[in-house]
Amino acid sequence: MALGVLILVAVLVLVVLVVVLRSFHSVGPAEVGLVTKRIGRKLGDEQLVAMRGEAGYQAALLMPGLRFKPWPLFKVERFPWVQVAPDHIGLVIAQVGHALPTGAKSAIYRNEFGNFADLDTFLNGGGQRGVQRPVLPPGTTAPVHPVGFIVITADQVFGKVVSESTMAVVQQVESSALRVTHITPQGDRDIVGVVTTLEGPPSGDIASRIGGFSDVTAMESSGGSASQVIQAVLRAKNHLHDNYQDYQAFLDNGGCIGLQHDPLLYGSYLLNPYLVNVELREMLVVRQGEVAVIKSYVGLPTEDTSGEEFKFGSIVKPGHQGIWSEPLRTGKYTLNPRIYEAEIVPTSILTLNWSHATSDAHSLDERLAPIDAKSKEAFTFSIDLQVQIHVPDTRAPKVISMVGTMQNLVNEVLQSAVGNYFRNKLQTLGATEFIEQRDEVQHAAETYIQQYLSRYEVETRGVYIQDVVFPADLVEVLTSREIAAQERSTFAQQRAAQEARVSLEQQRGVADMQAQLAQANVSIDIERSRAEANRARADGEASVITVTGAAEAQRTRDLGNASASAEEALGLARAKGFDAQRRAIGSEQTALVAALREVAAGDVKIVPDIQVGSDGGGVIGGLGALLMRNLASPGDGDGVAANGAGTNGATAPVAEGEAIEAAAVPDAPADGDAAGA
Repeated sequence: MALGVLILVAVLVLVVLVVVLRSFHSVGPAEVGLVTKRIGRKLGDEQLVAMRGEAGYQAALLMPGLRFKPWPLFKVERFPWVQVAPDHIGLVIAQVGHALPTGAKSAIYRNEFGNFADLDTFLNGGGQRGVQRPVLPPGTTAPVHPVGFIVITADQVFGKVVSESTMAVVQQVESSALRVTHITPQGDRDIVGVVTTLEGPPSGDIASRIGGFSDVTAMESSGGSASQVIQAVLRAKNHLHDNYQDYQAFLDNGGCIGLQHDPLLYGSYLLNPYLVNVELREMLVVRQGEVAVIKSYVGLPTEDTSGEEFKFGSIVKPGHQGIWSEPLRTGKYTLNPRIYEAEIVPTSILTLNWSHATSDAHSLDERLAPIDAKSKEAFTFSIDLQVQIHVPDTRAPKVISMVGTMQNLVNEVLQSAVGNYFRNKLQTLGATEFIEQRDEVQHAAETYIQQYLSRYEVETRGVYIQDVVFPADLVEVLTSREIAAQERSTFAQQRAAQEARVSLEQQRGVADMQAQLAQANVSIDIERSRAEANRARADGEASVITVTGAAEAQRTRDLGNASASAEEALGLARAKGFDAQRRAIGSEQTALVAALREVAAGDVKIVPDIQVGSDGGGVIGGLGALLMRNLASPGDGDGVAANGAGTNGATAPVAEGEAIEAAAVPDAPADGDAAGA
């Protein structure tokens, strides 16, 4: 029996030892001990943690160290403290507390909840089950109750999941979303964060803006300018909720579910991925030489300010829905690109190329190609064209209202207008006409396009035909023609060179003979002077001769007239005498008497001075007698010439054997009684 007692005592000692040993729990420095009570009152409905000694998970945790909890009444499980790594966040899910209201997605948060390390404060403060609105920031280390709260990080899940709804949330959240949200420039692009909230009352608008646009209405009522209204719209209200990091403040200030008006700027944000979604979008940057025409899909109701004559949409004041009448100029703007669509309009001179190459400054002409057109003879031309346009900044809203985008202006308006004009124009011209009239065609095209684009509030600054690709057949013809023209030009230049050479030689000869030329010119002047003197002398002599001749002529006329009168009187007297003589002695005797009288009056010899006969001398004798007579009296004019010529000019042939006799006729009566011949 003593042995049995000893065995019993030993067993009891062993049991006590085991109980004692198992009742001590060593909790590590970064651990907590979750206590589970096996015996006690039953927990209430929907109560997961015992707050008043009930059986089940106990609210009090064992802190680091050696702790005593009697076994087997209590079971202790060790769990690590919640530790959030750098650049990570911790999503907190409460498995205890009140149920969420209908429609709620997250639990209300109060500042006294802190980092959820005090379960009693949470439960007594009205904490609710489910996803908590704040997240644990990087570097957090807290002894969070492993059953009361589940903390999810990108690396691990802290706590003991005992609820199916909690497990659903754990599986739903992506680990990549449990990081700090960074909004930084991406390369050379500026970025904004477009925010979509996933809980809150509906706003009824496309995008929610805390307070709506009541501030814009107040500014318009007070006469605020368009630029002031734009600044008010751009002024974010993110300070009211710490850039969506304090989601409870966001809801308390009237935040609504859905797309948010105010984006996030550069920075790092602790955002609850279960409640806030961020999309990185490019910031609106307006560079020098551009303006941004804003198409607003939110704001005050549309009130058109364009006037009745404008029929291409509504132009509204900034802050209203529609196309803003005031464009945004050079700067960076934090507008939400999902609700404010910006059309960049170049206000500098814009060059568009109808060619295979695009402009370096923009890509608006990337779909433009060379214009293919046919001439009147069906020759196909390929024309590279350049058009320069300008959109005034003040007219940019109307331009966009009419065409939608600058790309539409180029592809839909300009491309059709320019292409059709050149096709129609070339069909009226021959191939060579187009080549010869290229400048005129270009000028006419500029005038046409200028008038056409003026309907769209766009200015035309130039139209230039850059290059023309001719058909091969036409090129061959034009090449041959040009070669011929060049040859003609070459020949003409050669001829001009030879003419210049001739002129040079002529001028060189003139220069060489300049002295003689000067002497000749002096001689010419001298001879001209002499001729003038001779002419003057001759004119004087002619005048003297003329006057003398005129006097002599007058004298001769007077003498002639007197002689004629005397002769007339003498003739009349002789006629009367002859008539009387005729009646006295008859006609024949009267004629004989008259003849003898004339012979006597004319001193006519009728007896020859030399007689030549045929006997002895012959012709030689006659010639010798004549020679001797001439030598004897050379000045006597009464001799007879060898041919028998007399002084009166009559000739008589001298024949051998014949004698020439000169008969003397008695002088006619001096008184004139003899009859005239």
